[in-house]
Amino acid sequence: MSHSLFKIWIHGIFGTKDRTSLIKNTFEAQLHLHIKEKLERDLDCKVRIINGTEDHIHILFLLSPNFTLKDIFHNVKGESSHWVNQSDFIKYKFAWQTGYGAFSVSESKINEVEKYIANQKEHHKLILFVRVFFSLMFINFLLV
Repeated sequence: MSHSLFKIWIHGIFGTKDRTSLIKNTFEAQLHLHIKEKLERDLDCKVRIINGTEDHIHILFLLSPNFTLKDIFHNVKGESSHWVNQSDFIKYKFAWQTGYGAFSVSESKINEVEKYIANQKEHHKLILFVRVFFSLMFINFLLV
């Protein structure tokens, strides 16, 4: 066979340094667009969706055969943090945490993962509510 076939979907996740709430609603969409453009233009990755919360981002994209995951995340995180810091979006230094999560996604699960990423804010509100609820139950149980 004279050609190579390559189609690997990646669900990538990375957070802000110390999970600080730095990604504000005022520039979140611009940051997502900036990351999408960086991935597609410079790193040859087709982006399906980007979303997240104030302290982390999820990206579903097709991995380029021309770059390693390490190179992709290093470039995206470094360039996007520089871009935020050069803007007047926030008054604090913006930085991403060290490392990232990257998981291959089966073609049959793409829509499911896309929906999960699209609903990040609602998902994390529910998780926060459940954590707070159970914490309160635990505290009140101990105090009774």
